[in-house]
Amino acid sequence: MSGNKKQTDLQRSTNVVYQAHHVSRTKRGQVVGTRAGFRGCVVWLTGLSGAGKTTIGFALEEYLVSHAIPSYSLDGDNIRHGLNKNLGFSTMDREENIRRIAEVAKLFADAGLVCITSFISPYTKDRDEARKILKAAGLPFFEVYVDAPLDVCESRDVKGLYKKARAGEIKGFTGIDSEYEKPEAPELVLKTGQATVNECIQQLVGLLQEQSIVPTSVMEEVKELFVPENKLDLAQAEAKTLPTLQITQLDMQWMQVLAEGWATPLKGFMREREFLQVLHFCTLLDGGTINLSVPIVLPVSSENKESLDGCAAIALEYEGRKVAILRNPEFYEHRKEERCARQWGTTCAKHPHIKMVMESGDWLVGGDLEVMERIKWNDGLDQYRLTPTELKQKFKEMKADAIFAFQLRNPVHNGHALLMQDTKRRLLERGYKRPVLLLHPLGGWTKDDDVPLAWRMKQHAAVLEEGVLDPNSTIVAIFPSPMMYAGPTEVQWHCRARMIAGANFYIVGRDPAGMPHPETKKDIYEPTHGAKVLTMAPGLSSVEIIPFRVAAYNKAKKAMDFYDKERHSEFDFISGTRMRKLARDGEYPPDGFMAPKAWKVLTEYYVSLGKEN
Repeated sequence: MSGNKKQTDLQRSTNVVYQAHHVSRTKRGQVVGTRAGFRGCVVWLTGLSGAGKTTIGFALEEYLVSHAIPSYSLDGDNIRHGLNKNLGFSTMDREENIRRIAEVAKLFADAGLVCITSFISPYTKDRDEARKILKAAGLPFFEVYVDAPLDVCESRDVKGLYKKARAGEIKGFTGIDSEYEKPEAPELVLKTGQATVNECIQQLVGLLQEQSIVPTSVMEEVKELFVPENKLDLAQAEAKTLPTLQITQLDMQWMQVLAEGWATPLKGFMREREFLQVLHFCTLLDGGTINLSVPIVLPVSSENKESLDGCAAIALEYEGRKVAILRNPEFYEHRKEERCARQWGTTCAKHPHIKMVMESGDWLVGGDLEVMERIKWNDGLDQYRLTPTELKQKFKEMKADAIFAFQLRNPVHNGHALLMQDTKRRLLERGYKRPVLLLHPLGGWTKDDDVPLAWRMKQHAAVLEEGVLDPNSTIVAIFPSPMMYAGPTEVQWHCRARMIAGANFYIVGRDPAGMPHPETKKDIYEPTHGAKVLTMAPGLSSVEIIPFRVAAYNKAKKAMDFYDKERHSEFDFISGTRMRKLARDGEYPPDGFMAPKAWKVLTEYYVSLGKEN
């Protein structure tokens, strides 16, 4: 920066005595944030202008806060708008700038926050003084060198400062005609010319974990339950010797959910302790507050219970194949009416999923699951069944800095597309460079009158083919979970599973996971409650909820548009019933309601139903 500004005349304070706080750091750590423990420290990001300090600082702040770790990022430009607006860029002013920042950072850290500072701080002496200030206060200080070559920094010159410095318009600019003294022994070096922002954040979080600032549970690893390849032969041989339990297609779908890690940290079908926590609190409580709102259980008959109780392990069999081993099984009563009342808020036996529960076994068996191999359905869609680990890798390959997920069990119309397009636009406006959409249709059991998965996938492909959604920034994959139609309780599960796969934004619609009451025909759940519950649900803080904006067909624009009650007469709400009738009759909806190729797929499906009947 320029060194030709007037030096600040600093006057030293006298007759001041430091006053000790009555609240200890231990006590403060118990109430600051939702994760107990004092975590106050300073992460000091230093490097050339354009190296990426601000980007990384704000990204780390966002990551920590979303994982319930209180933090605050102090940025060089922001500080010079207020606290340090009376300082220039002389050597003395720069020294005072860093001294003030260190003192302010100390206060944030003493309050129990992870304080992230993003300042060029070019001089070793000043950075060492900042370290001494924190050390004298007994607070951890982590110097992080944000290392990017000068040519890379100049290529990122969004403020045009390097260009001005090269032209001689700015004197004393660090890296051009003023020296930057590289840290000799920083706690971490981030090579931002090579690593992505997400990779840098993982390195920083790793550092904070090593120093016991961030608990290891924050970096949530996907817990897959597949037998390692080098032990598969032994497991398959053992399974042949074990007592066998036949499982249903629904059980197999839940086993796929467990095996692929969607329900991390579960080790298998829920034991009674886990079942009770989920049923009563919608969370797992052992090891922190982990949102898991739906029971993932294995029902068995009384006959099976009697014959298998006491066994150390059981082989699970599906369609004649030994697919898994359940170790240390625990049997407990399947109190079906109570389960339905709590999970669905109704015990109506005509509800399609409740009907299956009431017809299932009178006992539940939980235990540690070892799944032999990747579960495939051989329906031509297995290539879309990406695990959370595979999705994370795809996001990494696409260099995504924001992942927004959209869960659906219905065909995509242009109202859905409008919402997804608008979400991407808003993320770009917030400064994200590569937001990626996870279009994630549910692929497990659904009720009989829902459009089957194979037809939905054909329809989604047509939407992408017509360019309604950008295929270059969209991943279409299948979520293996069965559908429960359990409203706000289930929508937490849908959101949390996508969080496991790496999503940090989740679009929630009107009446998510809801359906009309089988008898009264009125909505079982209040349509707005799903979105409201998600914003309050414990254990989902790493996902930002994007509420569904009501879209309808705008007759004047001949396109789907966000509904404006002031212009109510312009809008036409095309219901699912009306859409299905149009498709069955081979008619077209109004122009702009759905991409033509996508509509053609839908009409083909409904025409095929008529032929079957």
